Amino acid sequence: MARENINDLLAFIAVARERSFTRAASRMGVSQSALSHTIRQLEARLGVRLLTRTTRAVSPTEAGERLLQGIGPHFDEIEAQVDALNDLRDTPAGTIRISASDYAISSVLWPKLQKFLPRYPDIKVELMLDNGLTDIVTERYDAGVRMGEQLAKDMISARIGPDFRFAVVGTPVYFAEHPVPEHPQDLVQHRCINYRFQTSGGLWAWDFEKDGRELKIRVDGQLAFNNIFHVLDAALAGAGLAFVPEEIARDHIRAGQLIRVLEDWCAYWDGFYLYYPSRRQSSPAFVALLDALRHRT
Repeated sequence: MARENINDLLAFIAVARERSFTRAASRMGVSQSALSHTIRQLEARLGVRLLTRTTRAVSPTEAGERLLQGIGPHFDEIEAQVDALNDLRDTPAGTIRISASDYAISSVLWPKLQKFLPRYPDIKVELMLDNGLTDIVTERYDAGVRMGEQLAKDMISARIGPDFRFAVVGTPVYFAEHPVPEHPQDLVQHRCINYRFQTSGGLWAWDFEKDGRELKIRVDGQLAFNNIFHVLDAALAGAGLAFVPEEIARDHIRAGQLIRVLEDWCAYWDGFYLYYPSRRQSSPAFVALLDALRHRT
């Protein structure tokens, strides 16, 4: 098979899996127009349309899906075999893609990577911001980060962070105008800042627990974000009450910029875990990274 044919097929696989010319082009390091031209050439050469394009989405046609299912696993196997050659190197090498939330990246991954990366210059780590519950196998990540209660049962996992809890906070100005909530149910009477999941699109219910009793409160307000640090910024601006990780609010509480309420209802959550499919266990680069990320009390 001619080399250009192989490149065209790789381009098709990338677009079909990403369901987007923009994301596929970014992943391959080419322009979107060049990638679109490559796909058109491939379709013309094969004499069949492989992708259905609309203004909002790209999806494989019946022929495209058949081609993807037929050749995709073979290219995956070639990639895996090439990656396996890293086992023969003197030092671990390779690229590891991890899906994680904004808070997991800032509080756990990045602090540990700052020490890890200088020791392994041949290992590249891509941290992909994902505040949803993305399927890491479908999206071709090597690993993901979730709290313990959110882990999928068919994945291998390792704890990488301590237990932590959330805090309900608001500014002194806000509480000068609104009563302090004494019970989680009181929050329905307050202006709250919501957090929306990227994947499901749903708003996060605030979780509380006290004396064995668990409550999920759905709050309301004018603002919603899918980034926890934006939620905190809005609270600091006096836009309402926020439910954020204790760690990122602590300094603002100490400085008197925020007041914490309902602390006795905020229980500790099972901390962050790195989870991954078993096929990644043997990679020396992944093993080295996993060891560096492990939580040690």
